[in-house]
Amino acid sequence: MNIYDIAKLSGVSIATVSRVVNGSPRVSEKTKQKVLAVMDENDYTPNVFARGLGLGSMKTVGIICPDISDSYMSKAVSYLEGRLHEYGYDCILGCSGFTQKEKENYVNLLLSKKIDTLVLVGSTYAGNGKDEDDTDYIREAAEQTPIFIINGRVCGKNIYCACADDYHATYEVTKSMIRRGRERVLFMYDSDSFSGRQKMKGYEAALADAGYPIRGELKFRTKNDIEYTKNLLLEYSRTLEFDGVLATDDAMAVGAVKYAKVKAISVPEELSISGYNDSIMAISSEPELTSVDSKLNVLCKTTVDHMISLLEKKEEIEKNVVVPCEIVKRCTTDF
Repeated sequence: MNIYDIAKLSGVSIATVSRVVNGSPRVSEKTKQKVLAVMDENDYTPNVFARGLGLGSMKTVGIICPDISDSYMSKAVSYLEGRLHEYGYDCILGCSGFTQKEKENYVNLLLSKKIDTLVLVGSTYAGNGKDEDDTDYIREAAEQTPIFIINGRVCGKNIYCACADDYHATYEVTKSMIRRGRERVLFMYDSDSFSGRQKMKGYEAALADAGYPIRGELKFRTKNDIEYTKNLLLEYSRTLEFDGVLATDDAMAVGAVKYAKVKAISVPEELSISGYNDSIMAISSEPELTSVDSKLNVLCKTTVDHMISLLEKKEEIEKNVVVPCEIVKRCTTDF
């Protein structure tokens, strides 16, 4: 069955059937019920794509993240999808990887799917902070559809960003460690993304405000992997002295906890450790890990709510939303 068959059996025009399918008020209730009855009797399902073209909206949002196996990314997609479904929207997911070419290709791919808007999850999409050229593809995409970025900031028309206040979170953790007498706080990170840079700035500012030098050897780059981080700390521990650890992800912090266990270092008495993102790893760790809750659920909810305000209500929305973080204190710190 197609729309022509439904029109013929209902005794109405194709345009009338189209109005019924699209929920137009320009059809009488009697005619609407007659057409719906014929559709029901013949198990007719409207073509979603054709319906979307008629309405000017596919009620579909594109979501791109670099790696869905990452717990932060998978949680973000779950939050976004759940909130979108509450508004009656579907989503298409793409995993771009981290290279510039891959990110550009995936943005173009999802734009070709006639989506209503596009969400980019992760600060990797905000570039390296040095070259604006690496975010030009986002500004070009924003000429076609609104672009929303979670935990990254890109300037441009039709681009909307929601970020955790990573700067103040790492500032407060570092300051708290210093207050408890920590003099050599190790900052562990795995990328130079927008979020990573904000976290490092907060760490450095806390050291500077306390009158401590910013030591290059205490800014320790590693992989976001428990065993890799543990082994790397064991390798460098002969020459690297530290009494506190601030990691930009829980996996690295758990690696530090495992390192301490191997070296028989008491936590938090001799070594204070804090992670980031307050993931399931934080409470799975032994001892349980102090971690920064970056409020990913709030970021995702805010993003979708603003998106709907823009798409359906045509309201002005904030370009850059900053969400405060929360330090969740557990057993690996003494502050």
